[in-house]
Amino acid sequence: MAALRAAVPVLSLLLGLCLQPAAAAAPLVIWHGMGDSCCNPLSMGYVQKLVEKKIPGIYVLSLKIGSNLIQDVENSFFMNVNDQVREVCSQLAADPHLKGGYNAMGFSQGGQFLRAVAQRCPSPPMLNLISVGGQHQGVYGFPRCPGESSHVCDWIRKTLDLGAYTQAVQEHLVQAEYWHDPLKEEDYRKNSIFLADINQERGINETYKKNLMALKKFVMVKFLNDTMVDPPISEWFGFYKSGQAKETVPLQETSLYKEDRLGLQEMDKAGKLVFLGVKGDHLHFSEEWFDTTLLPFLQ
Repeated sequence: MAALRAAVPVLSLLLGLCLQPAAAAAPLVIWHGMGDSCCNPLSMGYVQKLVEKKIPGIYVLSLKIGSNLIQDVENSFFMNVNDQVREVCSQLAADPHLKGGYNAMGFSQGGQFLRAVAQRCPSPPMLNLISVGGQHQGVYGFPRCPGESSHVCDWIRKTLDLGAYTQAVQEHLVQAEYWHDPLKEEDYRKNSIFLADINQERGINETYKKNLMALKKFVMVKFLNDTMVDPPISEWFGFYKSGQAKETVPLQETSLYKEDRLGLQEMDKAGKLVFLGVKGDHLHFSEEWFDTTLLPFLQ
């Protein structure tokens, strides 16, 4: 009888543990790519519903830049990226669902934009960053952009060719702000108002480095048959060798990594960098691949 009485507290403790509700999944913040919007049912709306279906009860915030969907699409072309990042940081700080931390998933240019959020705005904390086709060393060319027949795409190409690093273009054309010309590296370092800053091209911001290294995982997805991003290795943080536009080098052979200006070398050695490849063109993936490959980073 005494043994039974002694066992009661232990049994009660075990029963209490069994009845504890499962820990809720961390919230998810999504940022769309060029020419897209927060809630397109064929893209971000689809992804949001997919995540909510697979992880019941999760809070998903699909970022909208502007007061309506039309503005959201337009701003993906014409709103200064630094202003966009500031606006997003304000949105995240004001959202009570995110105060304990959140995971982030950026699609195409949304990948490098969310990395800027991680580096510049550590509160609330970003836990894991998943970059789906993000161009972390920028692009040098737009072989194909959303709406191939659209005059907007043609205008963007011509503008970038003529004056990507002029102040007016940098201030008002999103794609110029991550345009990385390997033939004009000095112009890029001096005049790029966004990418050169977050990639520590003009000096070391220790806060950027510290904040990025606080991530648990930085997942980079490269599309193995990408015909839109030039060069595709930018999706894994690689780029062209300086001074030419034919031969590329992986992240580990770049000065950014060797000098560890962002802490990527240390993160790599700690197992925090994840490089994933998926067959298909830019942002083309199956629901099965998404479920089995990306969802585990959210659970």
